[in-house]
Amino acid sequence: MMREGDACVALLRSKLHGLVERNRSLEEENKQLRHQVSRLKGQVSSLEGQDTDRKMLWKKLDNSSTGNSYLKEKQFVPNNDAKEAMDLNSTSCYSRQQFSRAPLVRSRAPRVPNPPPSPTYTQPIVNARKEGGMAPPPPPPPLPSRLLKSTKAVQRVPDVVELYRLLVRREGKNDAKSGSMGIPAATNSREMIGEIENKSAYVLAIKSDVENQSEFINFLAVEVKNAAYKEIADVEEFVKWLDGELSYLVDERAVLKHFPNWPEKKADTMREAAFTYRDLKNLESEASSFHDDRRVATPMALKRMQALQDKIEQGIHNTERARDSASGRYKDLKIPWEWMLDSGIISQLKMASLKLAREFMNRVVNALKSDPFTNDEELLLQGVRFAFRIHQLAGGFDEGCRKAFQELKMYASKSD
Repeated sequence: MMREGDACVALLRSKLHGLVERNRSLEEENKQLRHQVSRLKGQVSSLEGQDTDRKMLWKKLDNSSTGNSYLKEKQFVPNNDAKEAMDLNSTSCYSRQQFSRAPLVRSRAPRVPNPPPSPTYTQPIVNARKEGGMAPPPPPPPLPSRLLKSTKAVQRVPDVVELYRLLVRREGKNDAKSGSMGIPAATNSREMIGEIENKSAYVLAIKSDVENQSEFINFLAVEVKNAAYKEIADVEEFVKWLDGELSYLVDERAVLKHFPNWPEKKADTMREAAFTYRDLKNLESEASSFHDDRRVATPMALKRMQALQDKIEQGIHNTERARDSASGRYKDLKIPWEWMLDSGIISQLKMASLKLAREFMNRVVNALKSDPFTNDEELLLQGVRFAFRIHQLAGGFDEGCRKAFQELKMYASKSD
């Protein structure tokens, strides 16, 4: 009887410990959520204040324009804060500006452009042979030694597929792909101010830039036409420089359409390549540097890792789908395209996925060890399903993932 009583006491203590730990994690999660709500409220209040200030400013301008304002000469000043983000799908970039309502506009001094950034490697211009043929294109650049080393370390683990099928069969249902965290459509929360009634200042400002900035624009056109880079990172720096220079204009599209020599197709394609690469590189960096915060509750931590993996797979899918058509356009315009190959950014994203798989499996194992109230079957299936998903994507596991999977497999064998 004493032994049974001791066993009951031990069980109750274990349950109490589990409840205390769960309560602590929930309190921490609640604290973080309250902090986020407070921060978001502050941002909303700030945006509402800015909107109110803008409406008051326009009201004052309307009132002042009804008097003798036509006798006063006002200088046109563009608002650089009104420049909107580029739409990558249409490969267009519109700079929306706000203008003063004054009927007279002072001409701005011609812009002196800053020099373009120095490339790490400039692609040589290929000359035609005497017989009219072109020299063969250079071979793709070799993989970095770090990436090549990690790629060789990835090996297929048949146990992952076997365990996954076993648990799914036991669950009595087919594998269902985890819900795709679709990228929400970008919404603009700021209300656009109504169209300015007096458009003469806007038209005169564009005409002034066309007349006074022609030398500046012709310089940029030559730089874009002659741009030929080997590394996509150099294209990214060039596009950053180009957008910074063009932001000086009143309205980029409205001014440039008056210059038939402006290489619009190449400029927009360079932007497309640079922004696509930057987004994928940022995603790879986020996944590679991901660290599982143990203070976050297990369900929320697993959801974060799944959401990040969803974005990685979506990025890989989009790159593979657009690669054939994009690579041809990039070659014609002397824009590097090798980074879109499986040995480029896609391989780096797959290596980053292995980091997520290791963190995910370790979190599942730690939850099974520390929480006696965990639904073992459900959590095991979730861990094995995520491991199988990345195993198939990356073509295997590295050493760290193999060790984490062995621990997960050990818990699965105990539950049989």
